[in-house]
Amino acid sequence: MTSFLIATTNPGKLKEIAGILEGVPVKLVTLRDRDPIVEPEETGTTFAENARLKARYYSKATGLVSVADDSGIEIDALDRAPGVHSARWQGTDYPTKFRKIQQLFRERGVTGGTARFVCAVAVADGDAILFEANGTVEGEIASEPRGTNGFGYDPIFFYPPFGCTLAELDRDRKAQVSHRGKAFRQLREHLLKRAL
Repeated sequence: MTSFLIATTNPGKLKEIAGILEGVPVKLVTLRDRDPIVEPEETGTTFAENARLKARYYSKATGLVSVADDSGIEIDALDRAPGVHSARWQGTDYPTKFRKIQQLFRERGVTGGTARFVCAVAVADGDAILFEANGTVEGEIASEPRGTNGFGYDPIFFYPPFGCTLAELDRDRKAQVSHRGKAFRQLREHLLKRAL
């Protein structure tokens, strides 16, 4: 059975990814199972570039086939910001980020608007990229955070077809529609076909 490194230390992402890849005939290894590795600097200008950069970096550091994703939120009223800078934009405290978004909306005279989550996934074996996938989900920015099931920007991402934020969904229902769910389901299908 091939060992497959999930190259993230984010516990929320790890749970989501492990749930989606459950039953795939690979042994999932996480960065918590390895000696500490210094994180690479994410210098890409797109989600796909950062996903490739991280997948290659961790594969070379561990000698394992590695999957990495880069994801974030694009808010149309903020010129698609924070985009690739989502994780570090305005620090690491999400309530602070949410307040800053509302402040910027007020400054621009808007009350919300459309947004999307974007996820790019890359699988690398050393320098070689073995697989790539993308997923997006369209929604709106909620006026205030709601829900406790998600992480990151989930509490302010309102998904109109379900009438709630992504943080108000359970893991399985969220994975059906989320950007990460869409991208990692493509990886799941790829791995299952490869195993046949």
